[in-house]
Amino acid sequence: MASNVNPTVRRRRLGMELRRLREEKGMTAEQVAERLLVSQSKISRLENGRRSISQRDVRDLCEVYEVEDRRLVDSLMQMAKDSRQQGWWHAFGDIPYSVYIGLETDAASLRVYEPQVVPGLLQTREYAEALINGALPETAHTDIEKRVQVRLRRQERIAAPEHPLRLWAVIDEAALRRRVGDKQLMIQQLEHLIEQSQLPHVTVQVMPFTMGAHPGVNGQYAILEFPDASDSSVVYIEGVTSDLYLEKANDVQNYSVMYEHLRAQALNVDQTRQFIADIAKGYATEYAS
Repeated sequence: MASNVNPTVRRRRLGMELRRLREEKGMTAEQVAERLLVSQSKISRLENGRRSISQRDVRDLCEVYEVEDRRLVDSLMQMAKDSRQQGWWHAFGDIPYSVYIGLETDAASLRVYEPQVVPGLLQTREYAEALINGALPETAHTDIEKRVQVRLRRQERIAAPEHPLRLWAVIDEAALRRRVGDKQLMIQQLEHLIEQSQLPHVTVQVMPFTMGAHPGVNGQYAILEFPDASDSSVVYIEGVTSDLYLEKANDVQNYSVMYEHLRAQALNVDQTRQFIADIAKGYATEYAS
């Protein structure tokens, strides 16, 4: 999972460097596109790391930017080569949110707000399977199983013996009360959530209904931060047909401030564990009756 073999992060770093070279040259993306006889959108996708970039693309761009430092050109060419390698998730076929997985795989910390379901990194296998079945009712069983396997593989970051992902999750009460699967499944999921929250690098807080309106009412989002200072933080907002990635400093700052308000308004860690345990007891009482 090291960053030097992560194609998503490689593309992102390479794109940032190419943008820097363009801006130093005082050129717009439109001007570069005209010089290379390509679309402006291609230049933009190369710079934001959302598109695979070839060594030929790098060579052509370096020529346009008149880069004379051969070591820099060689370094960028190598980054382009590395960015075309496949990450572990490619073994599972076409995963809709593969860009996010690549970022999460290399992240040092993740702050997430979930209003509807238990965060994917804290789900049991049974909960994940029931959730995906319910959310994607027309999906083939083999595809559902593939998604479950990817989710379980992602969770290895939490259990990693070295440099585990630092996770902070604020979860709305609705996610705990929404019955995914049967009562016994929910009991197991809530017990697992309490267990995971006791890990030193995992913090879980619940936002109770009694809090009323709060900064997270607009929906789910996650903030990813990376170990390398050159990698800017990313705000990830999941969509039905496409996802949104915000990387501008002002956007990240606004969402970070909003997250601080969420953490301040949510139940503290001890209150959260007791709150989750009480909901689990409620399910157990129903199960026994």
